[in-house]
Amino acid sequence: MAKTDHVCVECGYRTPKPLGRCPGCGAWGSFRQAAPEPPRKEGKERPWAAAGLLRLSQVDEGEERRFSSGLAEVDRVLGGGFVPGEVVLLGGEPGVGKSTLLLEMARRMPQRVYYVAGEESPAQIKLRARRLRVAELLLVRETRLEALLALLEQDPPEALFVDSVQTLEAGGAPGSLVAVREATAALVRFAKESGAAVVLVGHVTKEGVVAGPKSVEHAVDATLYLETAGVYRVLRSAKNRFGPVGELGVFRMEEEGLLEVGNPSEAFLQERPQGVPGSAVALALAGERALALEVQALAARTPFPAPRRVVQGLDGRRVDMVLAVLERRLGLPLASLDVYVNLAGGLRVLDPGLDLAVALAVYSAVVGRPLPEGLAVVGEVGLLGEVRSVTGLERRLKEGERAGFCSFLHPGNTRSLKEAVERHLG
Repeated sequence: MAKTDHVCVECGYRTPKPLGRCPGCGAWGSFRQAAPEPPRKEGKERPWAAAGLLRLSQVDEGEERRFSSGLAEVDRVLGGGFVPGEVVLLGGEPGVGKSTLLLEMARRMPQRVYYVAGEESPAQIKLRARRLRVAELLLVRETRLEALLALLEQDPPEALFVDSVQTLEAGGAPGSLVAVREATAALVRFAKESGAAVVLVGHVTKEGVVAGPKSVEHAVDATLYLETAGVYRVLRSAKNRFGPVGELGVFRMEEEGLLEVGNPSEAFLQERPQGVPGSAVALALAGERALALEVQALAARTPFPAPRRVVQGLDGRRVDMVLAVLERRLGLPLASLDVYVNLAGGLRVLDPGLDLAVALAVYSAVVGRPLPEGLAVVGEVGLLGEVRSVTGLERRLKEGERAGFCSFLHPGNTRSLKEAVERHLG
């Protein structure tokens, strides 16, 4: 007779015999008997899952056809829509709008969608669905993994939304590492065998990563984060096997739900003041999407021995490098000044193409002279003070023209930071 392992429901440590205290995480009384893996049904195997070799030429390319989520911004982040059999992990802070986004997709998708409601009662979901004008929805109020899989195999959907994966009971206490890992693995197998697209909602820890922590992310095909950026919601891809990584989708939370923002550049620049020192418009690239964003800077005399450097929305290390270049190569006095740099709108973009905008905004704030109206800048700043080329320059310039800018400063028409400063702030 095969031995039955015991597993810690907190960290997944396995042992032949139950222990009082787990050696892995130190939890007391956390060992439970591991559930045996259910036998696979014959006739359900796919060619790629059977034993043996498979030639790449034998793979059916039709399996990679996509279907729309019903929202253009979500399709953009996914790389063109859902791929049959794709498993997507959707993370975000509590209350950011993850459930609302799922209901919006379920309302617009023509496919047969099951909504697994693990955190809310059907009555609560109906109240929110009425506000979002969702007329009909197929709800599943089942959190036991085995019962849920039996229902799905009996009548498989084309898309499955699970809200959330932490509520499923699978081999451990709901929300524990073991339960989340086993539930995710089982739903991944279901997605690959049935061809249904699966979206798993995952809670975010205090560190800002999807709870699990990484044992869930490596098992799925795509990881998306829904974040707050001022009055907007930003959907960002952190991992995507079928599309670009770092792509952004922008929404606005209104009373009737999440509304897509078709022109994010206009939205993020609509409150930009005119003729004020310390402001520069940068042409950024997030994934495949070009955006026109405002970089703001403020310099003030410090009362402390060491001046402060405060950065929001940008890479703090790159900003420190740009400040060092300004001080060393251009002689800008920053040793006695506190410098604050902010990407307006609450967005976070880690793009070296914003270096030139940061440098000009800081220089403008220190000398008290504004940049010319209608100017948009893009370029990476090197340690020698040179302006270096960036990826997607043509896309950035087209977005600048679409946003209404008529003058551009980029690596194609300026060679150094000193030249850029003398031309527009000298």
